[in-house]
Amino acid sequence: MADNQEKVVVIADSITVGELAETLNLPVTTLIGELFKNGIIATINQKIDFETATIIVDELHLEDVRLEKREAATGPTRKEHVLTDNAVERPPIVAVMGHVDHGKTSLLDAILETKTVDDEAGGITQHISAYQVERNNRKITLLDTPGHEAFAALRQHGATLTDVVIIVVAADDGVKPQTVEAIRFAREANAKIVVAINKIDKETANPNLVKTQLATEHNLNPEEWGGDVIMVEVSAKTGQGLDKLLENVLLVADLEELKADEDTPAEGLVIEAHMETGRGSVVGLLVEHGTLHPGHYLVAGTAYGKVRTLLDFKGTPIKEAGPSTPVTVTGFKDLPQFGDTFSLVKNEKEARQATVAARLEREKEAASTNVTSADILKMMNQQHEAEEFTIIVKADVQGSLTSVIDSLRLIDTGGQITLRIVGSGVGNITENDVHLAADSGTVIYGFNVELPPAVKRQATRDKVEVRMYKVIYELLDDAKRSMEALLSPEVKETELGKLTIKGVFRTMKEEVICGGEVTSGKITPGLQARVLRGKEQLAEVEVTKVQRGQVEAKEVFEGDMCGLSLKTDKKLVIEEGDKLEFFSRELVKRTLS
Repeated sequence: MADNQEKVVVIADSITVGELAETLNLPVTTLIGELFKNGIIATINQKIDFETATIIVDELHLEDVRLEKREAATGPTRKEHVLTDNAVERPPIVAVMGHVDHGKTSLLDAILETKTVDDEAGGITQHISAYQVERNNRKITLLDTPGHEAFAALRQHGATLTDVVIIVVAADDGVKPQTVEAIRFAREANAKIVVAINKIDKETANPNLVKTQLATEHNLNPEEWGGDVIMVEVSAKTGQGLDKLLENVLLVADLEELKADEDTPAEGLVIEAHMETGRGSVVGLLVEHGTLHPGHYLVAGTAYGKVRTLLDFKGTPIKEAGPSTPVTVTGFKDLPQFGDTFSLVKNEKEARQATVAARLEREKEAASTNVTSADILKMMNQQHEAEEFTIIVKADVQGSLTSVIDSLRLIDTGGQITLRIVGSGVGNITENDVHLAADSGTVIYGFNVELPPAVKRQATRDKVEVRMYKVIYELLDDAKRSMEALLSPEVKETELGKLTIKGVFRTMKEEVICGGEVTSGKITPGLQARVLRGKEQLAEVEVTKVQRGQVEAKEVFEGDMCGLSLKTDKKLVIEEGDKLEFFSRELVKRTLS
């Protein structure tokens, strides 16, 4: 920039602080400092929109720099797959949904003869797991979806890629909120519903009550009652009814005539993604069409990679994966996001090119949720009054991270507390996380991850709070309590009585002695009172003494005549006919709804 020629910098609708600093050849601390001076606490990865970047350049007096907005390219949209004449029958994709603790994972354990429920925190599924089972020489793909309401996004994706939904309802507990939600998701996805009435081995089991609730309240009428919904009574504990349940799933699937193409480029959905030491990115995929092989180049959202290893749900290497098959792959350069669709490309060059438009489009969408010019202008002109709760979130897998962050943002603070997520990622808590949180009062939340001893010592030394959780609603409750603690207490006033002045006996610099009639409520020493003349408030005073006749009284009531000693902080002239309104004030701790 020393040649005094104007430098034109072309950027997209949004750009991170780090990228802008690199583009302008400035230290990133300079940009962060300028944002901070204008009331915005930003990190190196914080996105700002084009207008904000322009304002910052002006504030830095970079007169030889001009920003221009790059028009984002329109990325290729995924076309709906049209089946060819060579389409073949495929396994049904079945999501298992229902209320927390109604036995979804236990039911899958019994079907698969495994024991995964013991590994789940609190017995609650935290992310989607995919399996395959064979019955009558036919495969069924099963998706175990979380039951807690915080994982609504995961369940919604699970239902979208599902042909049949098994809704698990405990026979001893009946229809619950997440049961209703699962029914709604299944209907929105146009998936067929099969109801598994679980825990019929319990003495308190009442399957007929469950059927009645579903029929009368949710229009799911059992077949045996003349309806069209198959309901099977099962027990994950004893194994009763499991074969019948799977047979009926296949029966429902047959009616749908499910087909897919095998001889086309593979495409499908990302259902999990996380990092593992020694393996890099580990991504769970569900193939919808085509056949996937090791060595294929994949693009999923803004991530791409070459399939290095291809494993089935048991972790066994396989040579190919056809339609409706859940697989785990390694080889992605970056972690794709949960819910991204994946497709095949010819080579790495084409893969890189395919991610550019997706990244630009995603940045454009992200700009609306990050720092905007309206934000910075507002902060430059006024003090931001809302308290801030800044956090860093680390989770074990991408799907869980998305759900935790989405759920945190749903906590309603009425605009009084600003939740600022200054960092997030998949994997264990690192020294960089602690560095980012230090000196800013930032809390680090770890969800199903580890806190290495060295990082723990660093956090203790730097006085950084690290809070580790394995159950999401415990993490959300903690965040809510922390935000409530930032709320200033509310001043609550209670009206206690009124009095009309009948006479003034003495007026001094800081005290007035007067008398009058109590027209409502009661009056006691120590109360606050407003002095009103017509509709005008003259002052606020404190009642220091109450007398009934010549005797000091502890309280006087409506209809009583009394004398009052009023303490004031200024020369106050009270006249006959003025009114006093008595009230009490207390500080009430506020809570979030």
